[in-house]
Amino acid sequence: MSDSAHPSKQATATDDAPPQRAQPAARISYAQYRFLVLSDLYRITGHAKPSALLRYVFHGESYRYNFWMRTCAYAKGHPWLRYTLYPFARLVLGHLVYKLGISIPSGTAIGSGFYIGHFGGIVVSQKATIGRNCNISQGVTIGRANRGRNRGYPVLGDNIYIGPGAVIAGSVRIGNNVAIGANCVVTMDIPDDSVVVGVPGRIISREGSAGYVNRTDYDGKLG
Repeated sequence: MSDSAHPSKQATATDDAPPQRAQPAARISYAQYRFLVLSDLYRITGHAKPSALLRYVFHGESYRYNFWMRTCAYAKGHPWLRYTLYPFARLVLGHLVYKLGISIPSGTAIGSGFYIGHFGGIVVSQKATIGRNCNISQGVTIGRANRGRNRGYPVLGDNIYIGPGAVIAGSVRIGNNVAIGANCVVTMDIPDDSVVVGVPGRIISREGSAGYVNRTDYDGKLG
């Protein structure tokens, strides 16, 4: 298993200001790692208490994948962890790939507040880019188109809901606050605040993802 975001302007983070988006194949500080782990937890619980972290790491299947994915990305970038924590974290993540049916490489650029609603049949390319507060459902594929004008990898903005069985393929750009319906196939750029359904995907309203992407107010609340 290989380990290695609004697209036009990536955040530059420091230790004192955790990143709003994870940077691909880049070393992240402990403060940044902690922010990502706790923001993912907040999307589920509405808080980031240590007791909830322990409970979901051991008993929350989808969150467990998030936790070890983030841990792999953090540990790989630090020499003193690359040969200690990283091999163990990668082993756990590899086990979860087969147990849960989730294939999201730890090197994928995924922003804070990442939420997997139900696991199974989820595949995300390592070269895709996902912004903050993305909700992914079971059966979702986010990957490359190998030919044509959309050849390449998707770039997703913030506050996006992706329904069960949806496919996002090619070098498309999905704006902020977008809702993508179940079994939808998206192969075109989608503007902000759109609701997209069908095969091929078509915009049916501008109501966006409101009501589908919740508990996003974690900035300043994670300690």
